[in-house]
Amino acid sequence: MLRGPIAEISLSALLNNLKTIKSIVRDRHIIPVVKADAYGHGSIEISRLLLKHGVEYLAVAFTGEARILRESGINCQIIVLFDRDACECIELNLIPVIHSIEAAHEFSREARKRNAQINVHVKIDTGMGRLGLTGEHIMDGLLTISKMPGIKVTGIISHFSEADLKDRTFALQQLNKFISIRDMLSSNLNRYIFSYIANSAAVMSFPEAYLDAVRPGIMLYGYSPLSYDIPADDQKFYDKLIPVMSVKTKILNLRNVPAGTPISYGRTFTTKRKSKIGVIPLGYADGFNRLFSNNAEVLVRGRRVPVVGRVCMDMTMIDVTEIKDIKEEDEVVIIGSQGQEKITAYELAERANTITYEILTSLGSRARRIYV
Repeated sequence: MLRGPIAEISLSALLNNLKTIKSIVRDRHIIPVVKADAYGHGSIEISRLLLKHGVEYLAVAFTGEARILRESGINCQIIVLFDRDACECIELNLIPVIHSIEAAHEFSREARKRNAQINVHVKIDTGMGRLGLTGEHIMDGLLTISKMPGIKVTGIISHFSEADLKDRTFALQQLNKFISIRDMLSSNLNRYIFSYIANSAAVMSFPEAYLDAVRPGIMLYGYSPLSYDIPADDQKFYDKLIPVMSVKTKILNLRNVPAGTPISYGRTFTTKRKSKIGVIPLGYADGFNRLFSNNAEVLVRGRRVPVVGRVCMDMTMIDVTEIKDIKEEDEVVIIGSQGQEKITAYELAERANTITYEILTSLGSRARRIYV
């Protein structure tokens, strides 16, 4: 038996979500974020399909992620959001996002060594407080970078500090600051500067932020980042999103136990009746969080059944007493649909007091993927 669950990745759902994004942003460039192995969905396969359907850019976090794409034959423009590895950026023909004057000097030195010119985007910290040029001298910094040999500033980027943009007051301040900087830089350099700031939340609820491009992440994989009630005008887009990933496993073992039987480590669950307990080969080592101990449900034969006892490293127990004719090797759905029932990453995230991003990257990155 191979370790871990199966993640079924629906390519038709992915294309549906891409089409939905295109219908919202119309003629803007779409820069899909495929970092963290495409949020656990598999960056190579996801990227290939997106490129076949008109995408021209991809965004990753680190050069190692970009190398995987390049070595798989992906030759589009790849933006590296965080990494300062100038050598790899030049070697792999990547577009690095530069966050500081010091980093810009590193890229300039490496470019001169190789007699090369590298196109870069510069990060502007408009209020996230994480990475990017900040303070009163942002324009001075941009002009300094633009004059460095071996570097050509072709774009600027920023990031909203409100993940779901529930309060747009500060987001509008960020956007206005960003647009002002872009316009001043374009004027100083006497050429237009490509600019982008919109994440999935902005795509869904903040059209003023679309600018030249948008960079959707979680939305592309079928989930909304918005944590508040969505206005009716935006609900139509939310309703069109289809989760791309389903996660499944099979029942490893079934055992009948009497009332009063403790289940798993710490005896945190004890049966109150004669029970049938199923063991599934899925544990926290596979991304199924220990917080789901006595605190989650899975689907078996189209019905919800509870997780009982503590989630183990390799196994989890479920109470299948109510399921007739159940047998070993029956399918168990962790995320996805079965019959009329459905479990989403939203539900698991709420149970674990986390976000859908963590659920997808944790389960998806450790699963064996099947593309359907």
